[in-house]
Amino acid sequence: MTESTVFSPLALTQALPFLPLAQGTIDYEVERRGEPGLIDVVLDESATKVMLVNNGLIAVPKGQGAAVDYDAAKIRPALVPGMYVRDDLARHRNITAIFLGTDRNGAAPRTHFVALDITRAVSEVPDAALGSVDHGFGAADDSIVSRAARQFDWVDLRGFAPHVGSRDAGLATSAVTVSIWHNRQRFCPCCGSPVEPALAGWAQRCTNAGDGNRILFPRIEPAVITAIVDGRDRLLLQHNTAWKGNLYSVSAGFVEAGENLEHAARREAKEETGITLGEVKYLGSQPWPFPASLMMAFKARALTTDIHVDHEETGTAQWFTRDEFTDAMITGRIEVPGKATIARYMLEEWYGRPLQ
Repeated sequence: MTESTVFSPLALTQALPFLPLAQGTIDYEVERRGEPGLIDVVLDESATKVMLVNNGLIAVPKGQGAAVDYDAAKIRPALVPGMYVRDDLARHRNITAIFLGTDRNGAAPRTHFVALDITRAVSEVPDAALGSVDHGFGAADDSIVSRAARQFDWVDLRGFAPHVGSRDAGLATSAVTVSIWHNRQRFCPCCGSPVEPALAGWAQRCTNAGDGNRILFPRIEPAVITAIVDGRDRLLLQHNTAWKGNLYSVSAGFVEAGENLEHAARREAKEETGITLGEVKYLGSQPWPFPASLMMAFKARALTTDIHVDHEETGTAQWFTRDEFTDAMITGRIEVPGKATIARYMLEEWYGRPLQ
């Protein structure tokens, strides 16, 4: 069925005001990344704080890991003084250090932040910590790296970001994104030689002098995510075959080579649900480092309303009025995306109020 209406349901749509993984308040100080020995210099400063990352997880104080399951709970990263990790960084050559930048607005002026990815320096990350974060780090014969896996709780970025302030969410997003890239790319994609960290952890240098010691930067995978509404302002939600339970969300997919974002949004909707899109309006974007996506959100008006799912990627799809959506959530017939996802805030923009 073809849709036609005088009033566009996109007319009053506003850009998303808040996205949990797009909150960075830190000055990246990009111009400093090429300074020789920058990490060592920064770690020598008394105000420097270090965020620990292990296999994509973030260190939090002992006992706070369980707080991610409670909506109103607040947690904080287990930030370690920079001077406490200098010797460990020199001793463990397989630790990757990343200069995250400088906080110029906090209580302590010019607080530098460094992330240490200890993934390759420890064998595993336990489910729970065995000691308190407040125990001393000063023992000369006891490596903080060897103790970190058991001394902290470790949480996923999706659970961490909704429970912290904008500074810490931004720090963790950068730390996780860059550290995952380092762990996944250990050899030059051009010549196959080993790589080493460069530019304060934000790049890699190929070790093959014969190939020019090329500088490599993290790859970003662009993806579109689209809230589709019809002429009655109903929202199209779908359940993908790869999703567990009864999770429903909006249309999403990766941008193909040579494709613009609007075309990708229209193509994905057509492939997954058979819906033809007309007007497309940009809402916002946020990184999604699982492992390296950048999610770009749109709201689009459907020109047709007959649903034909592909049954390969999309199992089922349905139009919802706000009352139908409310009833489906209350009865448990559908589950909505988590608080770290851009999809949740797209649903809230359409719904007109926060989701509980």
